[in-house]
Amino acid sequence: MDSALTTVGLPLALAVIMFGLGLDLTIADFRRVARAPKAVGVALACQIVLLPAICFGLVVLVDLPALLGIGMLLLAASPGGTTANLFSHLFRGDVALNITLTAINTVIAVVTLPLITGFAIAWFDRQDDVTMPLVEIAKVFALILLPVGIGMLVNDRAPGFARRMDKPVRIGSAVILAILVVGILLDQVENVGEYLTDVGLIAALFCAISLLAGYFVPKAFGVTGPQAIASSMEVGVHNATLAIFVAVEVLDEVEISVPAAVYSLIMFVFAALWGMWVSRQVAARESASVG
Repeated sequence: MDSALTTVGLPLALAVIMFGLGLDLTIADFRRVARAPKAVGVALACQIVLLPAICFGLVVLVDLPALLGIGMLLLAASPGGTTANLFSHLFRGDVALNITLTAINTVIAVVTLPLITGFAIAWFDRQDDVTMPLVEIAKVFALILLPVGIGMLVNDRAPGFARRMDKPVRIGSAVILAILVVGILLDQVENVGEYLTDVGLIAALFCAISLLAGYFVPKAFGVTGPQAIASSMEVGVHNATLAIFVAVEVLDEVEISVPAAVYSLIMFVFAALWGMWVSRQVAARESASVG
């Protein structure tokens, strides 16, 4: 897959997506943690600790091949993204909480993503052919944080322009992800059937568990209503573009990107169906409490 799609298109895609995230962000989003510490803390614990542990359990349970197993844990280590914010908006979640969580987890992922992925590489004993060079990881997060910072600057200096650009950038991000997924599947066309057999079920299970855990774990800690919906979308909708980028450009293994590509296809369907159901449940409860 050493083509213009990866050498030019993939970094550009990630930059556009992260710029779009920055357009929604302000410094106040980082300060908001102090005002909603429980919602933020529980959701981050789900993303950083619970999901990678669940994903690892699934990988071991189904005895996934090494490169696909590494790809699943790379996906689990990836933070939420702009798509999570979009789903939260569509299904009456607390979008401000989503933005806060995405911002904080993207920064935390600078440390956690290499650690979790490095653990997966060591577990499968693939250090000889799969490595995570620190210089390349630093470049990845420079590519993430710089566009976010530029987007935040635009939002601060030209908020009207940022609002006008919000929808086109979101649509563009979805289109870019779709192109990446198609490109990966075409590149691996001779193995697609086998990959879907190997990783389709675990990707579907992981997606469903992520969405459910992101909703019910916060609820168990007293985080309810729109905040619980926001947490569910943030925990359940990963930044697949980042996982694909790291797999292809840093780890130099297209096969490691396959779980993120398959997950992306499943994620859109599951998140939409779950969002429709859970938003109705929350709305019905709120109406009953008012009545």
